[in-house]
Amino acid sequence: MRTRALISRKVRHRDRLDKAWPGQWLLELPWRRATAEQDQARNQNHQKTFHRSASPLLIACFTGALLATEASGQNIKPIAPVRSPPGNPIPGGEIIPLNLAEAVSLGLRDNRSIKSAYLNRVAQKFDLFVAENLFLPKITLTANVDSSRSGGITRNDSTVSVGAGWLTPLGTRAIFSWDRNDPLDRNRDGHTERAGLSVIQPLLRGAGFDVNLAPIRLARLQEEINHLSLRSTVSDTVTTIITSYRRLLQAQEQVHLAELSLQRTRDLLETNRALIAAGRMAAADIVQTESGVANQEVAVWQSRQQKVSAQLALLQLLAVDPRTNIVAAESIKAERVPIDLDRVIDLGFASRMDILAQGKALEQTRMDVMLAKNNRLWDLSVTGSISRRQDTDPLLGNIDRPVDHNVGLQLNIPIGDYAPRAREINATIGLRTAELRYQDLSQSVEAQIRDAVQTVETSWLQLEAARRAKSLAARALELQQEKLKAGRASNFEVLSFQTDLRTADTQELSAGISYLNALTSLDQQIGNTLETWRIALND
Repeated sequence: MRTRALISRKVRHRDRLDKAWPGQWLLELPWRRATAEQDQARNQNHQKTFHRSASPLLIACFTGALLATEASGQNIKPIAPVRSPPGNPIPGGEIIPLNLAEAVSLGLRDNRSIKSAYLNRVAQKFDLFVAENLFLPKITLTANVDSSRSGGITRNDSTVSVGAGWLTPLGTRAIFSWDRNDPLDRNRDGHTERAGLSVIQPLLRGAGFDVNLAPIRLARLQEEINHLSLRSTVSDTVTTIITSYRRLLQAQEQVHLAELSLQRTRDLLETNRALIAAGRMAAADIVQTESGVANQEVAVWQSRQQKVSAQLALLQLLAVDPRTNIVAAESIKAERVPIDLDRVIDLGFASRMDILAQGKALEQTRMDVMLAKNNRLWDLSVTGSISRRQDTDPLLGNIDRPVDHNVGLQLNIPIGDYAPRAREINATIGLRTAELRYQDLSQSVEAQIRDAVQTVETSWLQLEAARRAKSLAARALELQQEKLKAGRASNFEVLSFQTDLRTADTQELSAGISYLNALTSLDQQIGNTLETWRIALND
């Protein structure tokens, strides 16, 4: 009805504009056809205004074409920087029950953060492959055709060359080269071949197994860090899915508790009406109960809205259609789990991904210091080379040139170059910073584990107290309802005890969810989430 009324107002407004400015109303609503007089007026107006509007229109079109051409040459970003407007789809349709294990399984299969982490691993593994092939021979093939003119004479030649380099773990560099030059002119025959081999063995800078194996060791340490990062991503995502699932479970129970509270208030309303009919209660006293019913209805609608929000949050994590009407099918079963603090702390230091990754990073900085110190040494190397050239002449045949041999000692001393010293200083500071970070993280890990353990213990005590409070609140409400029927209690007192029971129910529900979440958080703090859920990474 609102939409129809809005459309009617727009049509009436359009009619007034047509009468006030005939022929100037160039736009027409898609649901309303123009009259013949209006069409004629518009045509006349188009003819008058065409020359005035044609130039700006052409300029706008030409400018748009230029902008489109310019934009086509820009780099295309994989993710658009424009934010999406907030949406609020409501799940509906057939109810799909989902237990916690199924939710975790769906998240592992379809969660986009996990998929993105696995995609990154493809590039990271190839980086390791490249680093581990450091000591394989590298071969380069080159072919070119040249045409040159000098003194009125044109020369056409083709050249084919092969280059190969090899680095050994000791630092030895061997370089082999071969090339052949052939003339392409009919009046020129023969060709020239050259071959050479040179070997360089460093004695100071760049010499030794530690220095030359360092890039491979650094790459392997980085690969271990990347694997720990993947484990951390999966562990954090699983933890988020678990807590989101329990949030949905809690929201469902909140709806159930709100509906029970509403039903109790409605039963009290019927009791009030019976007492009023029997002349045992004043008619004005029922207003308070009716107000309580209205308040409970508000609480029911609020709890349902929270349930929908919890559904959408879980569906987002599971990468499932937001219109899917999933329902948490498990019940809240909180049982006490005994915890050995010392054992848990040891397990945390042995399994937590962040402390393990920081240890790997500390090893990397130590190797970086070693490389920086080696880079400050003089470049003293033993060199040797051998080369040979052969020419082919159509008249003389093969012409062998003497083989050249060369052995020597090469020394390079940098003077006035402070870059190696700066790199050593930066590497040393990086090592000290990494050590401080490791110490700080170690203390933080122990503090977080201790806090998680005491949170679990405290949550259990809160759950026990909430259970007792709920039992006592339910018993107190029963007694008060009996007093009301006997005329020994007021309507206000019964409503107050109903509110107390609702509060006790909510406290027990929150305490149970909090205890289960505290256990999940403890698993995350000690790096044991994947083991608890028996998740093996395909990495």
